[in-house]
Amino acid sequence: MELTKNLTQTKLIKSLLAIVLGSVALTISAKIKIPFYPVPMTMQTFVVLFLGVSLGYKIGLATVGLYLIEGIAGLPVFSNSPEKGIGLIYFTGPTMGYLIGFLTACYLASKIKMNDSFLIVLIKLIIATSTIYILGLTWLGTLIGWDKPIFALGAKPFLLAEICKIMILALIAKKIIKIKKFVI
Repeated sequence: MELTKNLTQTKLIKSLLAIVLGSVALTISAKIKIPFYPVPMTMQTFVVLFLGVSLGYKIGLATVGLYLIEGIAGLPVFSNSPEKGIGLIYFTGPTMGYLIGFLTACYLASKIKMNDSFLIVLIKLIIATSTIYILGLTWLGTLIGWDKPIFALGAKPFLLAEICKIMILALIAKKIIKIKKFVI
């Protein structure tokens, strides 16, 4: 009985540590950016997918959720904060759809399995990343108007970088999956 209790506490501590460290990694990845308007290019999509693959959907979603809550609460975790504002004001700006898309992408990336072929891993990562852009472009168009070149502003400049990120993750996905054994 005592052994079971200790194992459960250890698992909880490891999970909480992974969630906090993952949130820190997302914050750091938000600050590694190439400034574009209205949406900057960051390493966040890479980290979001990495979290899904390495931590699974429960801990991955908790990590992304914590990151979003930190930003909404006013901590300067988002890419252009505090320069472009903080908290809910920043969250509801041009990047909100992309930020919400992090949740779907993390969840879908968590569905990659050890026995998936490279092609299947690649397809799953493409679909996961696509949800970020679908939600991001939808919100961006709603916010700034559909008469603007939404795709050219919110997706086109980032596609080559996304392809590189997805390829790197697809190549190392099976090694990343092994991290799950230490956390969950």
